[in-house]
Amino acid sequence: MLDPKSFDTLRAFGGTAGLLSGLGTSKERGLSKAGDGRPGAGDGTSHRHDTEKPAITLTEPGGDVHSTHAPSDAGNDAAAAAATIEDRRRVYGENVLPIRPSKSLLQLMWAALKDKVLILLSIAAAISLALGLYQDFGLPRDSDEPPVDWVEGVAIMIAIAIVVIVGSVNDWQKERQFKVLNEKKEERGVKVIRDGVETIVDIKEVVVGDIALLEPGEIVPCDGVFLGGHNVKCDESGATGESDAIKKLTFEECEKALNGEKGELSHTDCFIISGSKVLEGVGKYVIVAVGTKSFNGRIMMALRGGGENTPLQLKLNYLAELIAKLGSLAGLILFIALMIRFFVQLGTGDPVRSSNEKGIAFVNILVISVTLIVVAVPEGLPLAVTLALAFATKRMTYENLLVRVLGSCETMANASVVCTDKTGTLTQNDMTVVAGSFGIHAKFVRQLEDNQTRTNVDEPDERGRKHMDDFSVDQSNLNQVMTPALQNLINTSIALNSTAFEDTHPETGEKILVGSKTETALIKFSRENKWPDFQKIRSESEPDIVQMVPFSSERKSMGVVIQTGDKWRLYVKGASEILTRKCTAHVVVHKPGEGPSTDDIEVEPIDDLGLDNISRTTIFYANQMLRTIALCYRDFESWPPQGTVFDDQNEIEYESLAKDMTLIGIVGIEDPLRDGVREAVAKCHKAGVTIKMCTGDNVLTARSIATQCGIFSPGGIIMEGPVFRRLDKSDMQDIVPRLQVLARSSPEDKKLLVETLKELGEVVGVTGDGTNDGPALKTANVGFSMGIAGTEVAKEASDIILMDDNFASIVKAIIWGRCVNDAVRKFLQFQISTNVTAVVITFVSAVASVDEEPVLTAVQLLWINIIMDTFAALALATDPASEKLLNRLPEKKTAPLFSVDMYKMILFQSTYQIIISLIFHFLGHQILSLDHTEHSDDVVQTLVFNAFVFAQIFNSVNCRRLDRHLNIFEGITKNWYFMSITLIEIAIQVLIVFVGGAAFQVTRIPGREWGISLALGCVSIPLGVLVRLLPNAPFERFFKFIRLMGRENVLPTQSPEAEGWGSAITIVQDNLSTFANLRGGRVRSSSFVFKNRSAKINPASGKAGAMGMSELLTMAPTLMAGAVAAGHSYIQGSLSDPTRNDPSRSSAALWEGKLQLHPDTPKESDAFKRYGGESNMV
Repeated sequence: MLDPKSFDTLRAFGGTAGLLSGLGTSKERGLSKAGDGRPGAGDGTSHRHDTEKPAITLTEPGGDVHSTHAPSDAGNDAAAAAATIEDRRRVYGENVLPIRPSKSLLQLMWAALKDKVLILLSIAAAISLALGLYQDFGLPRDSDEPPVDWVEGVAIMIAIAIVVIVGSVNDWQKERQFKVLNEKKEERGVKVIRDGVETIVDIKEVVVGDIALLEPGEIVPCDGVFLGGHNVKCDESGATGESDAIKKLTFEECEKALNGEKGELSHTDCFIISGSKVLEGVGKYVIVAVGTKSFNGRIMMALRGGGENTPLQLKLNYLAELIAKLGSLAGLILFIALMIRFFVQLGTGDPVRSSNEKGIAFVNILVISVTLIVVAVPEGLPLAVTLALAFATKRMTYENLLVRVLGSCETMANASVVCTDKTGTLTQNDMTVVAGSFGIHAKFVRQLEDNQTRTNVDEPDERGRKHMDDFSVDQSNLNQVMTPALQNLINTSIALNSTAFEDTHPETGEKILVGSKTETALIKFSRENKWPDFQKIRSESEPDIVQMVPFSSERKSMGVVIQTGDKWRLYVKGASEILTRKCTAHVVVHKPGEGPSTDDIEVEPIDDLGLDNISRTTIFYANQMLRTIALCYRDFESWPPQGTVFDDQNEIEYESLAKDMTLIGIVGIEDPLRDGVREAVAKCHKAGVTIKMCTGDNVLTARSIATQCGIFSPGGIIMEGPVFRRLDKSDMQDIVPRLQVLARSSPEDKKLLVETLKELGEVVGVTGDGTNDGPALKTANVGFSMGIAGTEVAKEASDIILMDDNFASIVKAIIWGRCVNDAVRKFLQFQISTNVTAVVITFVSAVASVDEEPVLTAVQLLWINIIMDTFAALALATDPASEKLLNRLPEKKTAPLFSVDMYKMILFQSTYQIIISLIFHFLGHQILSLDHTEHSDDVVQTLVFNAFVFAQIFNSVNCRRLDRHLNIFEGITKNWYFMSITLIEIAIQVLIVFVGGAAFQVTRIPGREWGISLALGCVSIPLGVLVRLLPNAPFERFFKFIRLMGRENVLPTQSPEAEGWGSAITIVQDNLSTFANLRGGRVRSSSFVFKNRSAKINPASGKAGAMGMSELLTMAPTLMAGAVAAGHSYIQGSLSDPTRNDPSRSSAALWEGKLQLHPDTPKESDAFKRYGGESNMV
């Protein structure tokens, strides 16, 4: 009945009376508190019994009413009326909005463990631990050699535990924060009538059949049908997207209107929608749906569902699989190579081994092969991702961004489009005086320096005349050009001609202005100029008020008459285009320094030039979509004035008073941009992020705001929602990349726009605050909801909550997202270099060594692989975000994880580390001139280990940059984590060399070897400089040749559904196009046919694509003949109505369905050639 709104359904129930009867409730008395079946139970209350009046009615002092019979409500269903509150809750459900059951900490941990990289690590840890325990306790070992092989498996498990705990605890905290945010809004009372008495019940206690009351400012808690009231208007934009206020009438009044002359209802109905806001008036309605069955609840239920993997997650999963395959392959090759040698040794009998030694040799081969696979796995990668996200989300909380879904943070890094609301996001949602004219010459502008286009001073009219006395002044300097008497006149006019008042905000306790947006804007203007408080003026003038003229939509103005001494003064406020015609004079405001000698109000008559000036100013403001309000006054010598006419209320007629007035000024009011929005939009454009504005407002207001923000730019298109949603698929995909403003758009239009952008391969962010925005927020890659103005549904559907409702915060989300992405890539660049080096030198040394002894022992690899990776993850993941991250374009979803610069760095750093490690491993004794004693072997082993570790430490500094800039130390002093961790790593390495001899199989080395180790490690930094200076092009070709960098995925140009008969018919059409061109002249002359010549069959339209095979076979000859005659296989619309298929063709103005191209679009551009000119054809 309510979704969609249906009068027919309500009529089938028997209207409001039938509905009340079926629900067993009373319009006047509501439900019974006690739940004893009253009203409605017993004789005299049901159509089954004769109606009787109560014999005795007793009213107690407390207000309770008792009677011999319950009051009559003819027609009530006895069974329904007898239902208790509990019965209603059981049958119709509770009014509890569906809250997504939050996962426990253990559930979040289990979900985190399902990550592919962690699964790979878990397998590696299990194998490593099993083999380590076998080596330590299953094989004989020297007494001086500690059993430490099991440590690596345990260390990997600890790394997994850290990742799981950090990630899940972070998610759990965010979920709790979000819950607290929503619980505040959920706790509220609802006024209902029970037992004929108004009472306030908790929102969760409301049931179907309750009679609830409507009051201004209330958010409607449940769906219902309006029963009666006075001038109730609801804002349903938050629920349905309808931007206009909806007037509420009873069902009977709606029926009368439908049966009247017009036969239709314009922005009027009798349905109350949950989630909408009462703008004005009071009334009551019967509740028909609560909880999950209400409009609000159903949307909440629809939003449930898991999120998709982020682009980075997908790439990392692919990387984990690739590393597992390559590591396994390397391990297998090593195993095969060593087994071949093992069999050769068995065959030749050299070296001589006992059966037990042969078994141990085989196990060693197996162990070293598995160790190679374990070495290949990037243990620190999940930790780096988790730490980077946790660090970023913590910092983002301080930036007014509450991240609900951790992955959304890094998705924003490569967001290419943001679809934003206008009201409250780009603008302040607070009507404000932004420009105006006092007298006719003083043109003031709010923040004049930034808004020079708001003033029309020095602008010639159509005859080339200029108004030489006009001057501009900043709004903050108005008091310097106006006399105190004039200031007082304006302030009094504003204060008395207003019904706005000051109240206390129920939640924040702050003082707020309540009233129409125009009146509150004028009062704020008065306060900004530090004029006396409006309440003080009202209280002082109240005894002197002789007549009030309330606002009327017919005359578009309001007025008040007060006595001032022995004179009477009329103050009028209203629409400027009407009131200025009733003025014959204007107040005078002089240029700065040319002020009058007296403090009196100076007045001059309005001449032709003055009239021209007023007209120009009004039109100038109207073109900027400012709401223009004129302030006027008129003095009377006597009261009532001579020759005036009285109305039937014995008040002087407004028309008799409102003439020959003096114009005080004209003010322009609008919802101004938020501070920093222009800069934020400019930063987004610099970062390669396109901003598209979707608003329910009219197209002219939307264009004005979009132009001020910098969203509407050359090459951009403005379109209206009703036109946009009727475009066919191909036209939509052509227009969407250039579309910058979608006016009069519904939530469905926004969702359609998001879906189209995603089909085109864009990563889309969406802002929304209303219940109706839920689907679009859920569809987008990243959904932003408003923390202040947002509904619970919007927040539930979103990934990130803007706690200050400010668009500028989205830019911070992009910066932090890129910071996270860069942190992961920096770590990958470092980690893969280490792993490649470790794998290669382990492989080579194991094959080259007769005893299968690798360069680095298991414990040394543990230090390099686990601890250094963990430290590096923490160091590289905590680089702070900076606005320099906006100086590059976002990457496509299909872009590779590794860039050419990263591959270059990994290649050269790994190669260098492999070379120095192997050279010193095999030739260390000769280079250092050492003999082949056991101590010398330990010195060489220690030097190789030391050099390798310092190469990693210096390479971690080198990996702080991913681009080709050479300053790798930029911002290092701001990252205390990095500096501290680097110093800790150096300190631990020194300790290992000096005291870790037994466990790490190292020995103390002299100064020469320390110097060589440090020098070899330090080379990583100059090598990084050299690599950055090398050109990228030849390396890119090489990496593509060896398939390290694949081709970017090409997006499909045709949807998969287009295959089959639709495409077959299209081929027939193309083959017969020549014949059609030769013989189809008369038909082809039709503009309709010409437009559809190139159109493809659209299966989504539900036409040919939806037909069965038998129907298509029957139609095939006809379709082919049609293609020959018309050049098109299926025609929508008719030749007599060519615009039906394309509504944009028939219009001559934007708001009639035409799209608009930015006026500064170059004529040679593709956009102008296709969409420019007079017709703006689609």
